[in-house]
Amino acid sequence: MQRIEPDLLAKWNEYGLYAAIGITAFGILIILGHFIKLLVTKDFKTKYDYINMHEINYLWYSVLLIIIGGALYSNTIAENSIWLWFFVRVFVGIMLGIIVGVVVQNVLKFYYPFFIEKRLKKLRYAPRISPDGRKMKLLSEEEEDVYLDEGMQAEEDAFSVDYDVWIDEVSGYTKIEKYNGRLHALQCSECNYQTLKVEREEIIQSPTNEEEGELMKYYQCGYCGYKERKSFKIAPIKEEAQPA
Repeated sequence: MQRIEPDLLAKWNEYGLYAAIGITAFGILIILGHFIKLLVTKDFKTKYDYINMHEINYLWYSVLLIIIGGALYSNTIAENSIWLWFFVRVFVGIMLGIIVGVVVQNVLKFYYPFFIEKRLKKLRYAPRISPDGRKMKLLSEEEEDVYLDEGMQAEEDAFSVDYDVWIDEVSGYTKIEKYNGRLHALQCSECNYQTLKVEREEIIQSPTNEEEGELMKYYQCGYCGYKERKSFKIAPIKEEAQPA
């Protein structure tokens, strides 16, 4: 078999090494930047939203770049080679990279959400501090209605949005935080992965001034395809006070 020219192999090893180091370094910078962002973000709600929207994606991008960098580096350490073994080595490196990538992707998609959910709950219910430095109280569902306008209450009744109202009982300062009611995945009763999400919602019966309404939520598991539906009550419509 024809051997690779030493000069050509030396250039491949040199430039391939530079590329591997650069790609791997970029992947490491992504994850470092993510955790630095978490460290400098003090507001719990801001940190909650950032983790919820970006953490899994950033971890995946970082790991993917590190895998590519590692696969490239593994193909730059040969001193003597023939063309056949060069291509075999490249092929094996790609296949191993794909296998590791699939494993990591499945971990991030099906197992990591359990860990994230615990962190998000801790952030959501951690005591808020008012501008005066006092701990604030999280109001119950009944108490918070006083601080929500009709549109906000309607969103909560439809289960599309959930609001948390925090109050400084001394100064009266309030903070209202908005959470997406359908953003989080639930644990699937079929496969036990936290991959059950709302696909659509349907109002079966609209609420009236006297009677509750009914909302049907349709769920589907992103892993095993299991489907289920759940019925929720919608609070009666509150009559507006007539002006005197």
